[in-house]
Amino acid sequence: MSAESLQFVAGGLTTGAIYALVALGFSIIFNASGVINFAQGEFVMIGGMSAATLFASGMALPVAIACAVGAAGIVGLMLAKFAVGRARRADVVTLIIITIGASMLLRGLAQIVWDKRIHALPSLSGHRPVELFGATILPQSLWVLAVTIAVVAMLSWFFGQTRLGKAMLATSYNRLAAELVGIDVRIVLLASFGLAAVLGAIAGVLIAPITFVSYDSGVMLGLKGFAAAILGGLGSFPGAVVGGLTLGLLESLAAGYLSSAYKDVIAFVVMLAVLLVMPGGILGARTSARV
Repeated sequence: MSAESLQFVAGGLTTGAIYALVALGFSIIFNASGVINFAQGEFVMIGGMSAATLFASGMALPVAIACAVGAAGIVGLMLAKFAVGRARRADVVTLIIITIGASMLLRGLAQIVWDKRIHALPSLSGHRPVELFGATILPQSLWVLAVTIAVVAMLSWFFGQTRLGKAMLATSYNRLAAELVGIDVRIVLLASFGLAAVLGAIAGVLIAPITFVSYDSGVMLGLKGFAAAILGGLGSFPGAVVGGLTLGLLESLAAGYLSSAYKDVIAFVVMLAVLLVMPGGILGARTSARV
């Protein structure tokens, strides 16, 4: 493989890892409630904007990142409790419209709390590029890949070893059966939104040093994360990772060998193609009962 191709692959894996984190958030909420949360991209924005603002105010970078992720988690819990939770008996379309309205509300509040300017966050370990087999890779890209791998490993442990994780999995497979054995699905709903918000905020913190962040930066990332979830199989956790990485690689290769003008189109072309040819996605979508 040529150095140029390696460069495209490295860039694709970096963006693909971000898409994978966003797609995991979509899948977690879909499994818990059967709802597609179109406010997921705003969790990415809140994480990046909060971290950038706190760091600019003089807070140490690790502390700013931790506070930003925590703030996004609180917003996710509030969205679940005061919006989706109160309307959980409504039909799925109504719940999806609620998440769209929440997305617009969060973007509007972001303009008030912050502004319309672009904000920057420093790299976690400097800006000096690393050369690997002729390709030039930014240290932040390595952080993106490493943190994504760590997050996927922690999620595997969480869902396989903890009571709450097992309860969330049980609810995703059969909500009624989970209720009959004593699982409180309201707690599961809160946990799913909180966890999805934390994943989105982590993605926002990781991508902010590369692309910067603004009040509307979560819109496109949210849509591409949704496309990645569809590509891998909505509701499938391994599918979210595979879909995100695949979409990132396709975008990078298309931009490198065709034109950068096609970069943002690729996600939606791929999503439409998958829906037509493989409606279940690469690894198969999981069906789930709604809240």
